[in-house]
Amino acid sequence: MNKKLIPVMLCFFAMGFVDMVGIASNYVKADLNLSDSMANTLPSLVFLWFLIFSIPTSLLMNKIGRKNTVLLSLAMTLVAMAIPVFTLDFTMLLLSFSLLGIGNAILQTSLNPLVDTVMKGGASASTLTFGQFIKSIASFLAPIIASWGATTNAFGLGWQALYPIYLCVGIVATLLLFGTRIHEEPAAQEQKSVGEQFAGAFALLGNPFILLCFLAIICHVGIDVGTSVTAPKILMERTGMELNNAAFVCTIYFVAKAVGSFSGSFIMSYLKDWSFLLLSVLLMVLAAVGLIYGHDTATIYASVALMGFGNGNPFSIIFARAMQAVPEKKNEVSGLLIMGIFGGTIFPLLMGFASDAMGQVGAVLVMAVGILYLLGFWLQGKKALGRI
Repeated sequence: MNKKLIPVMLCFFAMGFVDMVGIASNYVKADLNLSDSMANTLPSLVFLWFLIFSIPTSLLMNKIGRKNTVLLSLAMTLVAMAIPVFTLDFTMLLLSFSLLGIGNAILQTSLNPLVDTVMKGGASASTLTFGQFIKSIASFLAPIIASWGATTNAFGLGWQALYPIYLCVGIVATLLLFGTRIHEEPAAQEQKSVGEQFAGAFALLGNPFILLCFLAIICHVGIDVGTSVTAPKILMERTGMELNNAAFVCTIYFVAKAVGSFSGSFIMSYLKDWSFLLLSVLLMVLAAVGLIYGHDTATIYASVALMGFGNGNPFSIIFARAMQAVPEKKNEVSGLLIMGIFGGTIFPLLMGFASDAMGQVGAVLVMAVGILYLLGFWLQGKKALGRI
């Protein structure tokens, strides 16, 4: 095994810190007595920064290198993890969540190219797949640690014990990566300005299929973040479950999503990716029906698991198809689609307002709109693919 992969895999674990925002916002809502719309500004704020930082990060990598860019993202993440250890002031939490979003936007843009550098082009695809699995471990551990902390008042911090634990892992990842020598080829001399890169990326929206893919990524990420934010609230609203127990449903979602991603690579060996995308979306439709009408714990758990499994593969399928559609502009396509992660900003805000007005069924209906778009995307995309 390439020893340089150890710090890189820990960086993937740190990438998974962003998925704690769902359960964290639920505890902050309870601690500060916030409305759903106010509490949902926290996860929304995290994903806003993907809109702003994804393309400029590619320019930054040309100037300071991939490893240094990853280290910069980890430094921001460490500060974000440290703030809630000392205070739950809402303004400081906004700062913490913003830094987490900025750091994660930079990390997601720079870590994948760093893997290619470390692997020197060999087995990079399988390494990235394993990295996503490591990321999912951080995602599904967060609700477990938060619930344990709240139940035992761990470290005298309650649910906030999640932050120093992840802070320590982040420090280890940073130190190991800093001490690892990674040879990077010099960046090409011809570089585009940030403005030119933005213009080049947005020009691709004139391609009907790329526009469909961009909107599909927005919906995919919005459903992902929305489920982790809303699922515990559904349990509390309909079954009277306490938050410490309801938090476990987020773990069910992320475990199911990890299983979906892991099994998807095998399923697509026998089933075309576009057919598997339809199957995934239909599972999400079934999950939405269960979350709208289900009022018992088993139905809600099963629906959340279906949502996780179904939402485990659309990103990779959409991303790969978009790259194939415009192979001469892969960098621009990549930057544009990563910008689509800001769907994690739009959906929670809309879901917060809907749940304040209608209860949690309103939030699920907002997610259902995103799922129906993915179904329409499959239908329209199938036609477009026939012309590619």
